[in-house]
Amino acid sequence: MSADPVPREEPSVQRASGYHEGDVDVVLSVDDVAREAEALRSEIPESTLLALARGEPFLTIQGLRAGYGNMEILHGFTMHVARGQSACLIGPNGAGKSTVLHSIYGFTRIFAGQVRVGAPEQRDITHLGPQRKLREARVAYILQDKSVFPEMTVEENLLMGGFLLRSRARAKAAAEAVFERYPRLAQRRRHAARVLSGGERRLLEISRALVMEPDVLLVDEPSIGLEPRYIDMVFEILRRLQHEEGKTIVMVEQNAKKGLEFADIGYVLVSGQTALAGTGQELLANPDVGRLFLGG
Repeated sequence: MSADPVPREEPSVQRASGYHEGDVDVVLSVDDVAREAEALRSEIPESTLLALARGEPFLTIQGLRAGYGNMEILHGFTMHVARGQSACLIGPNGAGKSTVLHSIYGFTRIFAGQVRVGAPEQRDITHLGPQRKLREARVAYILQDKSVFPEMTVEENLLMGGFLLRSRARAKAAAEAVFERYPRLAQRRRHAARVLSGGERRLLEISRALVMEPDVLLVDEPSIGLEPRYIDMVFEILRRLQHEEGKTIVMVEQNAKKGLEFADIGYVLVSGQTALAGTGQELLANPDVGRLFLGG
């Protein structure tokens, strides 16, 4: 990006990037966003949340109060997502978005509420540890960037993804299925993960989770640190996993516009509670969501 030879002050217009792409003419601080988002919050009937999941939830988070140590971050959070449906969580920094994913997977302290998965009968998995959630409930967590083992080969990273499988042969077969699905990784199977591009590393992180054949994918910031061309690639991979393989996807995405364009449903979190919920398109069209999170 080129700069003017002489810096100029524009006291009446400020530019900033935040939860969106592009520039805005009015800069809102994180505190401003949180305060204005708080004003949007109203009681949302559970029937409305169930309707967003087509009345047939596969993943249910019910009245969840959760946090870290003695600190409660989520205050009675409820969400429903159907099988083969995608949900995106947006909101100001510190709203509890990642804590929702952590709580589903077993990384937080649960004070009250339930996490259930399955259809038509749901299983209570609230207090299962991460290993059992992955192996028994088929819930996988795709962490933020830089979670690969850089000195291991691509193949070794995939085999690590299958460490809970009962046999090495099964893990090997699952890795081969990934290579068949993604020739880009197959070409680099003997290469150390550290030499992969940002997009290839993200593909490896997603693929490693797929080795366990999960039904639910928890995806934390899929676009973080990626160039635009790789962001599109990653979202296309997630779209195929949802629509062609029936995966249920719950994501946190700082690029709110991209996340809501992808997702069937969206939740706006503020201070550990739901402020707004609707289809992705409804939230994209909401002027308050646009002003606070989309830059328009």
